[in-house]
Amino acid sequence: MKNLKPIFIENSKLPYWLSKIAPIDVWAFSAGPFVVCRGKLSEKTITHETIHFFQQLEMLFVLQWILYGLFYVIGRFTKGSWKAAYYGNPFEVEAYANDLDPDYLQERKFWAWTGYVKSLFSRQS
Repeated sequence: MKNLKPIFIENSKLPYWLSKIAPIDVWAFSAGPFVVCRGKLSEKTITHETIHFFQQLEMLFVLQWILYGLFYVIGRFTKGSWKAAYYGNPFEVEAYANDLDPDYLQERKFWAWTGYVKSLFSRQS
């Protein structure tokens, strides 16, 4: 499973339009087997979004999306804002914590995001 990779789509306007409703400026996002990016993907963004791809894959996509939404809403109340809720989401915390590590994708444990759930309830992101 570690050799699977998402399908990368660069130079898309979708992240720009998603930014209109999101609390952050969206550069790229992962949805199912696709990673969609505004411009050219950096290695950091590739790693970050591939982590999300593995999170989705190991939870059969739909369950990850449901939990992402649930964590996002919980984070809104524990963190105080939608932006803080995004950065405190365990799926995002895992991806941001490891997107600069070139070996992380090969070393990542199955369901690694569960180690970051406690971040949802801390006051700091």
